[in-house]
Amino acid sequence: MKSYVPSRRHVLLATAAFGASGSSAIAQTRTDTAPRSLNGKPMPEPSAEQSAGPIVPGRGSTLNNKIAVVTGAARGIGRAIAVEFAANGADVVAVDIAGFVSTASNAVPATPEELDETVRQIKAYGRRAEAVRLDIRNIDALRALADKVQHDYGRIDVVVANAAIQRWKPLLEMEDADWRDVIDNNLNGTANTIRAFAPKMVARKKGRIIVLSSMQGKHGTKDAASYSASKWGILGLMKSAAMELGPHNVTVNAVIPGLVDTPLTRYDKRLSESIGETGRQAPEHPSPQEAWDVRAPTVPLRVGWLQPDDISPVAVFLASDAANMVTGAEYEVTAGDSAKDI
Repeated sequence: MKSYVPSRRHVLLATAAFGASGSSAIAQTRTDTAPRSLNGKPMPEPSAEQSAGPIVPGRGSTLNNKIAVVTGAARGIGRAIAVEFAANGADVVAVDIAGFVSTASNAVPATPEELDETVRQIKAYGRRAEAVRLDIRNIDALRALADKVQHDYGRIDVVVANAAIQRWKPLLEMEDADWRDVIDNNLNGTANTIRAFAPKMVARKKGRIIVLSSMQGKHGTKDAASYSASKWGILGLMKSAAMELGPHNVTVNAVIPGLVDTPLTRYDKRLSESIGETGRQAPEHPSPQEAWDVRAPTVPLRVGWLQPDDISPVAVFLASDAANMVTGAEYEVTAGDSAKDI
């Protein structure tokens, strides 16, 4: 397997180290040097906890000693986020069912070995890591994990609710499970994750929650209504949670990937649908190159799809202190594909 050491991780870590060791004059800079007053009266300012603060080198990419929990971490976007967090200084609890979820999933299930590989990659950055096999549909298990992480690590700084399944089947041909299980895992599982971990953050008046939606949660999707509905629902959940948890200094934001090459999408039906979305007649079993060649010209940055490592840097920013004033927001990472949507 290719080693997960893209150059940007080393640059960010070096920047973080500089910020920690540089002089205070360089390490912290406030750009607004003019008097902050009106008619001789001072302008009210937020407390340090209510601000992203002065400029500090690496503040948007430094997660030094933060404690993060990432669901769906065995592979794909979840693994990328977990490892990217570690590359920027966080300890990570990697959560995944690592096994069968439902018949309502076109993808091959993740394995315990894949979850162990995520932990290996995290530890390669010198960070603490552990694998936890858990079904996010089980809120009691999530609450028990929240208690354990709080006990073992002392706090929970960041939670990423990423675990998801996808079903490609026309709405009128769906079995009950094709609808119910996708909604239960993706939407209810994300809500369960927030409900289990947010109380720990509320208690300490600090926390970051990041949920994963999808561009399919921004528009309808032919033959994938349950997935699209679940991802639309996650956006409503995120915005509602942001409103409720904001007074407790807990932020809630969504990352919205475009089409990403992961095991969740790497099969004939998804490739065929990606061609069909361009308005062309889609073969039943297109080659990956054929799908890429048809789709790439329709995307502003001219790629057929993204990689998981393209998504994870945004999660680092949202987990960082630079994002103190960001909540209720949607961050689209689509190579420009989202420019075609409202």
